[in-house]
Amino acid sequence: MKFLEQVKQQVIVGDGAIGTMLYSKGVGLDANFEHLNLVRPALVAELHREYLAAGARCIETNTFGANRTRLAPIGLEKKIAEMNRQGVAIARQAAAESGVMEKVFIAGAVGPLAKLKGEERELDADTITSLFLEQVLPLAEGGADLIILETFSDLEQLLCAIKAARETALPIIASMAYLEGGRTGAGVKASLAAQRIAAAGADLIGANCGAGPREVLLTLGELAKGSSKPLAAFANSGFPEYVDGRYLYRTTPEYFAEKGAEMAAVGAVLIGGCCGTTPEHIRQLAQRLAGAKPARRQVFIEITEPAAGAAGTETRKGFLACWGEKPVVTVELDPPKGLDCSRVLAGAEALKAAGADAINLAENPLARVRMGNIALARIIQEEIGIEVIPHITCRDRNLLGLQSELLGASLLGIRSILAVTGDPARLGDQSGASSVFDVNSFELIRLISDLNSGVNALGQSISGKTAFTIGCAFNPNTPRMDVQVARLAKKVAAGAVFAQTQPVYDAGTVAAMAAMTASLGIPLLVGIMPLVGQRNCEYLHNEVPGITIPDQVRKRMQGKEKEAGAAEGLKIAMELLASMRGKTGGYYIIAPFGRYEAAVELVRLLKS
Repeated sequence: MKFLEQVKQQVIVGDGAIGTMLYSKGVGLDANFEHLNLVRPALVAELHREYLAAGARCIETNTFGANRTRLAPIGLEKKIAEMNRQGVAIARQAAAESGVMEKVFIAGAVGPLAKLKGEERELDADTITSLFLEQVLPLAEGGADLIILETFSDLEQLLCAIKAARETALPIIASMAYLEGGRTGAGVKASLAAQRIAAAGADLIGANCGAGPREVLLTLGELAKGSSKPLAAFANSGFPEYVDGRYLYRTTPEYFAEKGAEMAAVGAVLIGGCCGTTPEHIRQLAQRLAGAKPARRQVFIEITEPAAGAAGTETRKGFLACWGEKPVVTVELDPPKGLDCSRVLAGAEALKAAGADAINLAENPLARVRMGNIALARIIQEEIGIEVIPHITCRDRNLLGLQSELLGASLLGIRSILAVTGDPARLGDQSGASSVFDVNSFELIRLISDLNSGVNALGQSISGKTAFTIGCAFNPNTPRMDVQVARLAKKVAAGAVFAQTQPVYDAGTVAAMAAMTASLGIPLLVGIMPLVGQRNCEYLHNEVPGITIPDQVRKRMQGKEKEAGAAEGLKIAMELLASMRGKTGGYYIIAPFGRYEAAVELVRLLKS
């Protein structure tokens, strides 16, 4: 009987964790589990047989990460097709050896693409689809009965995977990892995800991994609100606990089976286990669900996607209040490398007197340790009386720390944030430091926007709302400015309401940028950083990402250092500002090496 016919008649029990069990059998965490299909197939087959003996009747191939993005970094990309076909062959052989071939369905397992830490270059939909095709086609050729797409956190990527899987003509299970509160890591509600997944052509909609059985059970209820499609559930064995150098899962097989029965009662027709679950969990589950029929469901279809508003139409506030009436000028100062912040305070005071609208404070620029910018921002706002825009990076804090820090910043009276990726820690001077990058700048903007709406990353209430004016970075110094404009549009859609650019040294770039971003309707502050000498000019042009200096400017700086170099650099900046009048309404001045005196002159020029 075919899989889709079977799930209409009875609840099918799936298998449990593969990675957890392979680790328990002695495979190191640094090993590539999918490569075992080629080098230790007997071990993989042994695990399949254990789950089959426990009562699983749908077993997943050991191919979760057998895609190019995960295999290419370790030199195994040429074995993608072989690894996937062999995964099916091992599972089918195990079913035959267990004497249950006619009663078992082989699910070709497909996980999400690898996310490179700190990487924001985004693959287009066609490329993502082709990467999944490279995996699902060999699974189908190998004889899989269905495709299971699991543990996805990015809905758009999952939709591409569904598109690829449809090319196989096999049944498709599409499952996402939902956090507490029934939302994806990007904040998409399960009910909305279910609608889009169903519309894309999935046959079953599921929840797996994420939190424990209780949260998966609650998420199934949300999925049922968005689609009448059959449901699949593969919960973790609770939350892991780190004990004596390894992670242990505390959920007992009895409790897991009890929750599995409740999942069947709300409409799940395929129920198995994810991280931490063992053959004993599946044995108890199979006994509890023996003879279970699919539950009748009452489905409430709800449309929950908020209507998109024009980001540029809201009332300007804070330092942007004068936008359109007079030039808005912000100036970046570097926090000190130690405890003495007197020079920063003096610079802020001088810049306020010159007419600056706000002070920017970078966060450990170039990954070098400096004073925390949020605490310093509070001091500047209190003592000098000028608004401060701290830069918040994705590099230094995990998702938990980011939310905590942002809530604290709101409490301290910070009202504007520039959300940026941050330079990788490897560029800095702290050899023991590592980059976090739980989120990229798009996701950080969305997170701050959620806090402004009164919820955290899980969609849970924060008992109030933050009131951040969200800014983002924009790099116009590229031959393909259209690509950067598309990225900027995505940031605006995520919640950014103003942008600051990388330093610009060419009036033509400013004119092109103004024309190409006009439709976005947000204030765009053009970056201006005066040069201080030939060496500084060449360093910026050749070594600093995002900065391009035209040949004619580099020629003007040749042979000029110290006072002569600073004077020529300031002159070039003033000429550029004069050529920009009427083409932009805002400026973002970056004081080179903390020399705020040059920035003061530029502010006076702009405000005169």
